Amino acid sequence: MARRGAGTPFLLRLSLLLLLRPGGEWDPSRTLGCASVAVGSPVVPLGSAVTASCTIQSELCRGLEQGKVWITWMLDNEPVAGSQHRGPGGTEVSNLTLPQFNRTQAKLWCWVEWNGTKQRIGMAEIRAGYPPAKPFNLSCILDLSNYGLTCQWEQGADSHLPTSVALKCAGDPRAHSSRCRRSRAQAVTGCTPQGGRSRCTVPRRLLQLYRQMEIWVSATNALGTTESEHLCIDPMDVAKLDPPALQSIQSIPFQTDCVALAWEVTRSNAHMELQCELRYRAPEDPAWAVVTGIVGQAGKMQHCGFLFGTQYRFQMRCRRSSAQGYWSEWSPGRNYTTHEKAPMGKLDAWWSTRPAGAGGRLEVQLRWKAPRPREANGRVLGYCVTLSPRKRGRDPPTVCNTTHTQCNFSAPAGTRRVYLSAYNAAGESAPTEVILLERKGQPLAGLRAVPRGERSLWVRWEAPPTPVAAYVLEWQRVSSEPGRCSACWQMERDGATTAVLIRDGIEPFQRYNISVYPLYKDTIGVPVHTAAYSKQKAPSYAPKLYLKSISKSDAELCWDPVPVEMQNGFITSYTIFWANSTAEVSSATVNPSLSSFVIRKLKPSTLYKVHIMASTAAGSTNGTSLTLVTMVLDDIEIQFLFLTLGLIFVLLILLLICFQKNGRVKQQFWPSVPDPANSSLGKWVPAELQQEPLQLPGVREPGLATISTVAVLERASGKQPSAWGKEPSAETAGTFPAVPQPYVRQEGPGTPGRGRAAAEPCQGLGGSGETVQYAQVVGDGYKGQQHAPPRLYLRSNSTQPLLLDPSPSPKPYENLWFHGAPPHGCPGDGAFSEELPATFPLLQGLRIGGAEELHDCRAF
Repeated sequence: MARRGAGTPFLLRLSLLLLLRPGGEWDPSRTLGCASVAVGSPVVPLGSAVTASCTIQSELCRGLEQGKVWITWMLDNEPVAGSQHRGPGGTEVSNLTLPQFNRTQAKLWCWVEWNGTKQRIGMAEIRAGYPPAKPFNLSCILDLSNYGLTCQWEQGADSHLPTSVALKCAGDPRAHSSRCRRSRAQAVTGCTPQGGRSRCTVPRRLLQLYRQMEIWVSATNALGTTESEHLCIDPMDVAKLDPPALQSIQSIPFQTDCVALAWEVTRSNAHMELQCELRYRAPEDPAWAVVTGIVGQAGKMQHCGFLFGTQYRFQMRCRRSSAQGYWSEWSPGRNYTTHEKAPMGKLDAWWSTRPAGAGGRLEVQLRWKAPRPREANGRVLGYCVTLSPRKRGRDPPTVCNTTHTQCNFSAPAGTRRVYLSAYNAAGESAPTEVILLERKGQPLAGLRAVPRGERSLWVRWEAPPTPVAAYVLEWQRVSSEPGRCSACWQMERDGATTAVLIRDGIEPFQRYNISVYPLYKDTIGVPVHTAAYSKQKAPSYAPKLYLKSISKSDAELCWDPVPVEMQNGFITSYTIFWANSTAEVSSATVNPSLSSFVIRKLKPSTLYKVHIMASTAAGSTNGTSLTLVTMVLDDIEIQFLFLTLGLIFVLLILLLICFQKNGRVKQQFWPSVPDPANSSLGKWVPAELQQEPLQLPGVREPGLATISTVAVLERASGKQPSAWGKEPSAETAGTFPAVPQPYVRQEGPGTPGRGRAAAEPCQGLGGSGETVQYAQVVGDGYKGQQHAPPRLYLRSNSTQPLLLDPSPSPKPYENLWFHGAPPHGCPGDGAFSEELPATFPLLQGLRIGGAEELHDCRAF
């Protein structure tokens, strides 16, 4: 029993799922075993109230005989509250009222709760919407190819409910064509649109041609039925005919502005009375010209008012004349050019004159406007300019015959009138008299030009007090060449006007110079000028900066102005920006008429970056950056520095010159030092010794020496020296008296007699008392210098003084006599040995006499 009691809740739930399951479509009342759900109406107007009830019969629901049953509601997934009470026969009833149902479609669920379990036991589907909207703009057209009546209309607002639409038609075979009676009994459904479209076609079998029929659109849904306005028509009245065909077009009669046209219609329209229209236009016309009221099945018609020598395009269409039905499509176009006629009317001309120089001629530039199409009467072939009017039987001389609208020619001085005419294939126009008036009249009081659009300018001026016959306006782009085209001017023949709109050749972002001339009766006024842009923008680029000069605190910049073509507007200002390495930015605004600027109060020896910005009323453009470095000193300071250095240099030069001129001062700073190399001693060395100089060991660079003493020794008269280098003969050797021996003596630092000259003879064989010239050179150091190594004493027979030029001295040779034993027969004085003069190489070429006595002292 305990097991059986435990399984009872599970079995109860399973039974509820099987017996109380919802199913089926929405109905006013639904019974699901032991429960039922009922709603007041399954389709309600949107926003209205909805009522529903859910009833449970407990005795029919197994397991619900005992215990309390709770009924709840869910609208889709949203819980709603209802009221529950006990009904008759032991039923449980729950009522629900929704005061405002704002959903177009929803499901209402009834739930039961028993012993903690909830289960859906019933459901009702509710839809809400609007009654169908009334269709409108119903129209029909009959296709003559299959005689099907195609109608179309516009559907109203969406009703949110399924709606059926049908095209209804009704007709009475006994009714007169002019009457239209409504008879719902005879109404039939002509067609039903497919795929939600708003058009359909009624077949021919349901139509009554040439009789009135009633046609309307019916729309029905769950909330009601709506009909469109009833259309009462004869299907043939709404038939769309095929377009006619133009057969021929020709001008009749000749020299008039009329043309004749012939056309025909298709076979399907041949039995009908037709109403047709003709339209035509020239290529330059902005719209079509329409000719109405053409009645007839087919035939010809005439129309006048066409321009001569002009090409036109013609088209035609038709419809039934007895009804206000649909027009056919326009026929294929056909072109036709009318015949020409001689031009007529006067030409607008403008001129300028100047003296031609020698010969008294006058240079004339004549410009004119091409005649208007209504006056040209065809294609103008050219223009002719003469100096006199044309007379019968005589053609005046022609100064210009051209196809252009301007001409330059030379006329005799004093010419005041020229005559201009245009001609085509049909003839020549009457000449236009052009009076060459002087430009010295009163100018306008004021002139200005403002943009009207991107390609037009509105020019306004103040009229002068003197009455004006006409005005001439000239304008040209600033970058274009003067007189590039005749479209740069126009004439206003109304002297009362004070404003003109110019369009020819006007382009945005380009500057135009505009001039206005008042034309008086007998003169032309002085022109007034202005400049204007039809549209402005920022310049295409900014000018490039150049550095003109720079100092330590100022920098002068210059630039080339932006070309007019690239300005794209009036330059209002230039702005210059400069910044140093510490990002200190400064700026200055410059007048657009200037092309240079000086930046002041800069820091010395500082790097700056500079750029320029060009501005117009519509924007600005930055230029490239320029880098500059200020100077350390100004030019004046640099000049002063150089001047000071120059003065110092000049003073130094003057001091040096003074030292050179004053010997005492020079001797104090630069003592005189003799140069033995440039003395006669150095020049008397034999050629053999100059080629092969004697290299002696131990020779050192001596210190500078000065000449201390020069001694002259007398020799005996009558002695003739022998040839240099020859041995003396024996007989002569013993007859010569002894002569003083030349010597070279070296004194050390401690040697007595330093700094003086000595003349000590050396007795030889056959010596005599004759003296030989020699010189003793004593080496002595400068004042205050240390003692140099031992000096050499040389004898010279030169009578020329040694040079005092302080040039470098040659290296002296060390006497080899001091390194060996003295030769016999030539003893020296004191502690020093003396060498024979013949053994010292430098003295071999210095002997001037008595050489034959020296052979005994020569070392072999």
